[in-house]
Amino acid sequence: MIKQSILIIAALIGTVACAQKRINPEVFAKTITPEDLKKHLSVIAGAEMEGRNTPSPGLEKAAGYIADHFKQLGLTPGNNGSFRQTFRLSKDSLAGLDLSINGDDFKDLDDIGPLFTNGESVDLQFDEYVFAGYGIVDNDRDDYSGIDAKGKLVVLFAGAPQGFTPSQQGRMASTSLMVKISNARKKGAAAILIAVEELPARVKSTVSYRPSWAEDNRPKEAPVFFVGKNVVEKSSGHSFDEVIAALDNGKATSELTKASVRISYQLQKGLATASNVLAVVEGTDKKDEYLFITAHYDHLGKDAAGTIYYGADDDGSGTVSVLEMAAAFARAKKAGKGPRRSVVFMTVSGEEKGLWGSEYYSGHPVYPLDKTTADLNIDMVGRTDTIHEKMADSVNYVYVIGDDKLSTDLTPITEAVNGKYTQLVLDRKYNDPNDPERIYYRSDHYNFARKGVPIIFYFDGIHRDYHRPTDTIDKINFSLMARRVQLVFYTAWEMANRDEMLKRDLTLPASAR
Repeated sequence: MIKQSILIIAALIGTVACAQKRINPEVFAKTITPEDLKKHLSVIAGAEMEGRNTPSPGLEKAAGYIADHFKQLGLTPGNNGSFRQTFRLSKDSLAGLDLSINGDDFKDLDDIGPLFTNGESVDLQFDEYVFAGYGIVDNDRDDYSGIDAKGKLVVLFAGAPQGFTPSQQGRMASTSLMVKISNARKKGAAAILIAVEELPARVKSTVSYRPSWAEDNRPKEAPVFFVGKNVVEKSSGHSFDEVIAALDNGKATSELTKASVRISYQLQKGLATASNVLAVVEGTDKKDEYLFITAHYDHLGKDAAGTIYYGADDDGSGTVSVLEMAAAFARAKKAGKGPRRSVVFMTVSGEEKGLWGSEYYSGHPVYPLDKTTADLNIDMVGRTDTIHEKMADSVNYVYVIGDDKLSTDLTPITEAVNGKYTQLVLDRKYNDPNDPERIYYRSDHYNFARKGVPIIFYFDGIHRDYHRPTDTIDKINFSLMARRVQLVFYTAWEMANRDEMLKRDLTLPASAR
């Protein structure tokens, strides 16, 4: 009797599996509409959300809206009965900042501002400093040539000399700020002052946050500060423009200079929280295997003047894409045509700060990563970038990143699904992890990939409003966006319903781990 029951159950499971394969997903994909995407984005990228900084009241409002939407759809809370996965942040509040050069005292947040990645109080005294010009280290140029910077204060200028072309472009260019900082630290700098005409707005904030779980493992690094025009002119005796001109014509060379410099910087430590928002459409016969669909719902918040960075495309577009796909899968489930695998819809926070939310999830997974067949990540799918807007067929593409890594199943599925349903141009320009823009590393899929989970990242490219207050909802092409989201939905449908999990038969290049 027991054996007969087992055989009956096995037959039923087989019938369900076969039935799943015959289900036409188009009826559910068509519920992903430009109108619904716009309705959600009008809220997520509205003024009330104040740019969704991590953490902020606006971010909390956005999280509440997302969780309420999941609840209204009847989805299962994704974190042991809760729609939230909360993580702690260390809060650094500026308690004091002083700069003195040869007896001249300078004003905090006017003449000097900290790069808040410092993360610790310092009280430093120097009797000399290394002037490193533009601080460029490239194939045929080293602004530290002939100077030992080890243990010394390094002073360098932002920017680059007129006519200089770095050997690499994008984020890894020798002229980029973070590369200059990295090079100064490699040279042994004890502290770094970066001269600019006007302090960036971001360094005038008196509060900064960092992941609390990274505190213990964070290496001690040379602190970095920006100094403004007044500091340059008082300490050099020349106008800012004169110093720049001297740098550009080669008359201002790198040198070791005697000077009495004191930098004092005090922080008050505290704690804050942020959260990822998760919901699940439970699968049928393979419910203990999981497919993730992700996007980040945070953006840059407001600047010191109160200007809102709306983040309609980045990544309001990805966030509302997740909401619409959750609704489509929920409708399928309600109609008795739900997915075989469980589909987890997760919007994460802190992406703009350094992939915080997805890093926290990958280190504290709610669902086993070895049972997670893939992560489909959506970050900016509502616009046309500066490359494609010059092309005749500018509204029929999407960048696809990562589908040739970790699993040989990814590309065939992507090509087949797109060929059958959406016919978009699949542009793989940014697929190389060594591409100068390093897009492969710059969104939340990366924290799944580095744990071995196959990923596909969907992206529309860098447009002229990227990370500006002008990234607003009126710039979104909702018809194009809907087609892109439908591509992700069809891909998710195939992955959630196929017989086997995706193979993990490829190894990431060493540079991408």
